[in-house]
Amino acid sequence: MKTKRIVITGGPGSGKTTLIHHLENKGYNCIHEISRDVIREAQQEGIEQLFLTNPLLFSQKLLEGRYKQFMSASENQKGLLFFDRGMPDVTAYMDYIGSHYPKNFSETCQTNRYDTIFLLPPWKSIYKQDNERYESYEEAEKVYDFLLKGYRNYNYEVIEVPTGPVQDRCEYIVQHLKKLF
Repeated sequence: MKTKRIVITGGPGSGKTTLIHHLENKGYNCIHEISRDVIREAQQEGIEQLFLTNPLLFSQKLLEGRYKQFMSASENQKGLLFFDRGMPDVTAYMDYIGSHYPKNFSETCQTNRYDTIFLLPPWKSIYKQDNERYESYEEAEKVYDFLLKGYRNYNYEVIEVPTGPVQDRCEYIVQHLKKLF
């Protein structure tokens, strides 16, 4: 089996990173989210919230970074490769804030295809704001809607992962993938 690129996405605070770490601890190859790195880099340069200050620059940095992550996954590598967010997250967030973006953003998302998309729904009992997560829970719910619409606009079948213990979420994904591949 060639490498299968699998995205784990969802609104802020839905448990994506916890799930990615759990999958990694079970021996799966995982590519980690880069948005917090971009945010911290901007904060070191004196820009508290780059996404709010210059959403296009922030999104360009994310798209470039996620494209590099995507390309780093060798087609000759075997097995499953999980991504904490995918390139279409960038355009979904831009749509969420109502910002225009260059045509190449959509072209990049359409041309470089993932194999499977898992979407984590909002989960109020685990949601927490922090220095990099500025959205309220209500905003996180709206982001979820834009992510679902965004991935569907790129003709992906989106699989929603039920809330619950991380082990159960992991098992849901693994069992679903066994049916697909």
